[in-house]
Amino acid sequence: MAASYGVPARAVEQAFERGVNYLYWGSRRSGGFAQAIRSLSPRRDRFTLVIQSYSRIAALVGPSIERALREIKLDYADILLLGLWNKPVSDRILDAARKLKDRGLVRFLALSSHDRPLLGRLVETRAFDVFHFRYNAIHPGAESDIFPHIPEQDRAEMVAYTATSWKQLLSSRKLPAGEKVPAASDCYRFVLSRPEVDVCMTGPSNAAQMEEALRAFGQGPMSEAEIAWMRRVGAAKHG
Repeated sequence: MAASYGVPARAVEQAFERGVNYLYWGSRRSGGFAQAIRSLSPRRDRFTLVIQSYSRIAALVGPSIERALREIKLDYADILLLGLWNKPVSDRILDAARKLKDRGLVRFLALSSHDRPLLGRLVETRAFDVFHFRYNAIHPGAESDIFPHIPEQDRAEMVAYTATSWKQLLSSRKLPAGEKVPAASDCYRFVLSRPEVDVCMTGPSNAAQMEEALRAFGQGPMSEAEIAWMRRVGAAKHG
């Protein structure tokens, strides 16, 4: 779950109780999300905390992470996510990230990118512990550019984002004749039905959107017919 869209603290805590345990303290660090993390801190071993840095200046990476940890009153983050690198990460940024790991402020290093061929090359070498990438029914390119390159053993964790394609999949616009409009939970189920995907991000702005996302847990993986439906919808919207 991402912090950027304003989901209230109580909804975060309720989602945690129902199995959401990947908490992404990302580019917009909202107060309600911070409150929820502080409330959940007695159960720190039960959730994964991700803190993101978009910095291209190595000297700013450490202070940004330290400031974020002070705000939520925690000693470390599980994952430092280097955000939106569509080219190889500079050595200076990597050195700054590794120093944070050496200090115990982060445990693992992650990379997010929209450059799928780049990620395909990096997953083969296990260059990072975690990868964040775009994947949904409109943009399924990870199926050819990333997934075939994931090693069978000792592989990185794979985290998909933009499951709704910024709500395009939730709109009736460009919907094929006779097809129903997907719900957000359908979009999450489509992503999570892929065995290569370990985590699917959601970015709710209120309790109702959080509840809709949680429906995916109860419904489970999609059937082949449901996946085919989502692909038809996605292809029409992409076209």
